[in-house]
Amino acid sequence: MRRTSILTTVLAAGLVVLSGCGSDDDGDAGADGGTSAAPEADAVLATAESDLGTIVVDAEGMTVYVFDNDTPGSGESSCTGGCLEAWPPVTSDTDSPAADGISGDVGTITRDDGTEQVTLDGRPLYFWQGDAAAGDTTGQGVQDVWWVVGPDGTAISAPPAGADGY
Repeated sequence: MRRTSILTTVLAAGLVVLSGCGSDDDGDAGADGGTSAAPEADAVLATAESDLGTIVVDAEGMTVYVFDNDTPGSGESSCTGGCLEAWPPVTSDTDSPAADGISGDVGTITRDDGTEQVTLDGRPLYFWQGDAAAGDTTGQGVQDVWWVVGPDGTAISAPPAGADGY
């Protein structure tokens, strides 16, 4: 019972942090670097502040990643089979997913199973099975090929200058 209430409290606090901060008029993080406001209701991607800087998250605040073995713009994902168990694709119900605060080109590729996997600047996007809550970045640097992604589509392979705890 106590574990459930602690988890509920932590999740509620995370939602308040993700949705309670202001943003500038175009939905990007403000000049003060604060977390962007809650994404638009139909947005598949948004941004959030982390120890790694501004990163891309899904509508629920879960971190998304890129895979070095993918070739940007190829229209294909290199993560197949068992890889997909650990790294599920970010998917969309449309081939034109909405994004809030993203400066890179958002699109999709069609996977072998017919699902539309979201891409950012031609790079397929994934979740990491080890991330349990919004804002987790435990997939960062896994096997030196999985990276959190910035709003412009760039893999974030190093912390911003002066970042602690990386």
